[in-house]
Amino acid sequence: MFSKPRKPEPGPGLRGRRTERDTLDALIQGARSGNSSVLVLRGEAGIGKSALLDYLGRAATGCRVLRVAGVESEMELAFAGLHQLCAPFLPKIDDLPAPQRDALGTALGLRAGRPPDPFLVGLAGLSLLSAAAEEQPVICLIDDAQWLDAASAQTIAFVARRLAAESVVLAFAARRTDDELWAGLPQLTVHGLTDTHAAALLDWAVHGPLEERVRDRILAETRGNPLALLEMPRWFSRTELTFGLEMGATPTLTSRMEEGFRRQLETLPDHTRRLLLVAAAEPLGDVGLLWRAAERLGLAYDAATPATRAGLVELRDKVGFRHPLVRSVTYRSASVSERQAAHQALAEATDPGVDPDRHAWHRAHAAARPDEAVAAELENSAGRAQAQSGLAAAAAFLERAAMLTPDKADRSERQLNAAQAMLHAGTFDAASNLLTVAEHGPLDDLQQARVDVLRARIGFASNRGTEALPLLLEAARRLEPLDIRLALDSYVDALTATFFAGRLASKPGVLGVAIAARKAPMSLRPRRGDMLLQAVATLLTDGYSAAAPLLKVAVATFDSDQLSLEEGVRFLWLAATVAADLWDEHAWDRLAARHLDIIRAAGALSALPLALNTRVFVDLFNGNLTTASTLLDEITAVEQASETRLTPYGAIGLAAFRGNEEQAIPLFDATMTDANARGEGIAVSLVQWARAMLFNGLGRYPEALEAVRVAATYPEEMAVSNWGTVELIEAAARAGEPGTAADAVEQLTRLSRASGTNWALGVAARSAAQLRHGSAAEDLYRRAIDRLERTSVRFELARARLLYGEWLRRSNRRTEAREQLRIAYESLAAMGADAFAERARRELAATGDSVRKQTATTPQKLTAQELHIARLAADGLTNPEIGAELFISPRTVEWHLRKVFAKLGIAARRHLRDALRAGAPSAHG
Repeated sequence: MFSKPRKPEPGPGLRGRRTERDTLDALIQGARSGNSSVLVLRGEAGIGKSALLDYLGRAATGCRVLRVAGVESEMELAFAGLHQLCAPFLPKIDDLPAPQRDALGTALGLRAGRPPDPFLVGLAGLSLLSAAAEEQPVICLIDDAQWLDAASAQTIAFVARRLAAESVVLAFAARRTDDELWAGLPQLTVHGLTDTHAAALLDWAVHGPLEERVRDRILAETRGNPLALLEMPRWFSRTELTFGLEMGATPTLTSRMEEGFRRQLETLPDHTRRLLLVAAAEPLGDVGLLWRAAERLGLAYDAATPATRAGLVELRDKVGFRHPLVRSVTYRSASVSERQAAHQALAEATDPGVDPDRHAWHRAHAAARPDEAVAAELENSAGRAQAQSGLAAAAAFLERAAMLTPDKADRSERQLNAAQAMLHAGTFDAASNLLTVAEHGPLDDLQQARVDVLRARIGFASNRGTEALPLLLEAARRLEPLDIRLALDSYVDALTATFFAGRLASKPGVLGVAIAARKAPMSLRPRRGDMLLQAVATLLTDGYSAAAPLLKVAVATFDSDQLSLEEGVRFLWLAATVAADLWDEHAWDRLAARHLDIIRAAGALSALPLALNTRVFVDLFNGNLTTASTLLDEITAVEQASETRLTPYGAIGLAAFRGNEEQAIPLFDATMTDANARGEGIAVSLVQWARAMLFNGLGRYPEALEAVRVAATYPEEMAVSNWGTVELIEAAARAGEPGTAADAVEQLTRLSRASGTNWALGVAARSAAQLRHGSAAEDLYRRAIDRLERTSVRFELARARLLYGEWLRRSNRRTEAREQLRIAYESLAAMGADAFAERARRELAATGDSVRKQTATTPQKLTAQELHIARLAADGLTNPEIGAELFISPRTVEWHLRKVFAKLGIAARRHLRDALRAGAPSAHG
C-alpha cells in the first residue's frame, strides 16, 4: 500500500496561509489524478509568493519539480526563460515531431534554421512537458514572472492556456497586477498576514522583548508583509529595535525592504560584495561561470564565505539568492564602474562561440563609452534574435547598439531599426518613445521621412481609424524624391488604411489616396508590392471591371513560396483581401495561410491578430466554424501578449454564421459604437453585413434589409461590400422590394463577370434566381449549385440548396424540395450554422417531412473543440497530429476523445465517421 503524502510544514513565513496552502495542495492532488492546472500568484514584493512556491515544491512528493526564475537583467534575451524550463528535457528533443523539434531547437539556439513559428515553439514546450508527465506529474514553479523575457513569457502563457489532461501544474509568481499577459488564467492574490499572525511572526523573528510602541509601529509599517517582518532583525540593530526606527523617509514598503538588504550588504567585506555583484549580473546561476569571472577580478573562493554565512546567497549546483530583492539590491546599489567591471569579467568568462548573445550583452554593459565594435556585435545579436522570432529581443539589442554607436548618423539609423522591430513586436509605446529620442539626433531627409512613416504605422497598428491615413499619405509624398521604393511601400500602407477607414475616411479621402498612388513614378522592374499598389489604386479610381485583370495579376505574383519576410509582413494581408474581393477562394485560402505562417514565423505580434482574423473568414465560408472558433481563442491569447487591440472582426463573422441573436446583437452594438467613434468604416460595414446575415438566417427579412442597405455601396471596403450585396438581394427579394433586389443583382452580375470564378458566378446565379420564375429560376438555381459544387465554399453551396429547396416547395414540388432541403439542413447543422439550419428544418417540416431538432441536451451534442477533434480523428489523424493542428498536447486530445466516445456511444475511433454522419452533431459553447 502507498502511504498518503505528508504535507510539508508551513514554516515561519507561511503562518496564517491555510487558504493558500489548501489551494496549492489541490493543484498537486489534481496532477496526481491526471489533471493539469495553472495558478498565478500575485502580490507585492516580499508578500510570500516565493515562499508559497517553495511550499508547493516541497508538497509535490513523487512529482518532478522544475524551477524557473525571471531575472531583470535577462529580460531582453529571447527565450532565456524557456531555456530554463526546457533544459531538463532537452535530451528528449529529438523525440518531438520534426516541425516542433526544429522550431524549439532554433529558438533555443541549439541549431541553425529559419525563424521558428512561435506557436510551434509553444507546442514543442507543451509536448515536452506532456511527455515528461507520462512518467510522473510535473510541477513548474515560475518565480518573478514579471521579469521573464517577452518571448519566453508569451510561449509559457501559450502553454498554460492549453493544459488540460497532462498532469502538469504551472504556478507563477508575479508582482504586477496589470500585466495582461496572464489575464484569463486562474489568479490568487496574496495579501499581508492578519494582525495576529503578523505579530506572532515578528515575535518569532526578534527573539526578545520589544518596546510596545516600536512593535506597533513595525506592524503598521510592514502591513503584514512576511519578508519585511522576518528580515527586520537583520536590517536594524538591537538599539534601533528597542528605541525606535527612522522609517518615515522611505516612501514604500518595497523600498524599505531594499534599504534593509542594502544595510546587510554594507556590512560585508569589499571582495564579498564584488563577488555578489558578479553573481547578480549573471542570470543563469552558473557557478562555473561565476568563478571564472571572479578569477579575472582577482577574487578567491573564500570571498563567498561571509555572504553564505549571512544567508544572502547559496553556491551549490547553481547560484541562489535568498530573495530576488537581494539580487536586485546587490546590482542596483553598486556604482556604475563596479557594474561595468563585473560585466567585463563575465564577458571575458563567456565563450562567444557558445553563447555570443550573452557575450555581446555583457560587453555592452561593460562599455564605458561608445564603441562601434560592441555596437556591431549587438547588431549581429539582433539579427540572431530576429531569426529566433525574438523581435522584442532584437529591438533591445538594436536600442543598446544605438546607445553605443559613436557616429551620430549610424546611431539614428539603428534607433529607427529598433523602433521598427518594436512596432512589429507590438510594443507601440516603446517604439514611439524611441522615435522621439531619434528625432533629437541629426536626421537627414530620408531618416526624417522614415520617422514619419513609422509614427503613422504605429498609429495605424494601434488604432485602425482615420488618423493614420493623412500621415501615411504625406510621408509617402515626402519619400518620393528620396527613396522611391520606400515611397511606394508607404502608398500601399496608405491604401491599406483607406480600406479600414472606408466610408469614414478623412481628407483627402479614398479617392485622393488612390490618385496620388497612381501618379507616383514606377520603376522599370516593378516589384510585387508595386503591382499590388497600382491594381488597388485602379480599383478605387476606375472601378472593379477595369481593375480586375490587374488585381488578378497582383494576386498571382503573391501566390508564391518565394516571398521575403518584408513582403509577407507588409503586403500579404492586402493581397489576400484582394483575392477575397475577386471571389477567388483558392487564392484567398493560400494567401491567408501563407500570411499567417510568415507572421507567426517572424513573431510579429502586432500583425498576428489581423492575420488570424483573415483566416477566420476563410474558414467560415468554407464551413469550418469550429476551426474558426479555435482561431478566435488564439486571437485572444495574442492580444493578451501584446499591445495590439483589433476590432473583433472574426468574432463578428462567427456570430453571423452561427445565428445566435442573443450572443450576436450585443457584440454588434458594441462594435458599431466603437467603430464610429474611431472612424473605422470597414467595421461599420462588417457589422451591417453581419446583421443582415443573422436576420436572413432567422427569416426576418425586413430587418436584414434595413441593416444592409448601405453596406453594399462602398467598393473601397473590398470583399465586405460584395458580401453585403449578396445579403441585400436575399433580404430585398423576400421583403417585397424587388426593385432594390434587381439593382443589386445587376451590380453583382457585373462583378461576377469581371471575376469569372465559380464562387462569383455561382453566387450571382443564386441571387438572380430569387427574382425569376418558372424554368428561368430553376435553371439559375441549378447553375448556382453546379458552380458552387466546384468550390471549397461549402457554406455558399448549402445556402444555394436551401434557397432552391424553398423555391421548389413554393412551387409545390415537395419531393424534390425535400431532397435539397435535407442536404442543406445536414450540411448547415454539421457546420454549426444554427440559424440557417433551423430555417432549413422548418422548410422541411412544411413539405411534410421532419427532422429532430438538435438541442444542447441531445446526448450527441459536442463542444466546438470536441467536434473538431472528432472530425480530425475520423479523417485518420493521430493524436499527435491532431494536437499539432489545434495546439494542444496528445494527452489532451486523448482526454477529449474519451468524452466524445461517451457522448456518441461508441468505443473506438473506427466508429467515429459513422457516428458523426448519423447524428450530424453540431457544436455548442
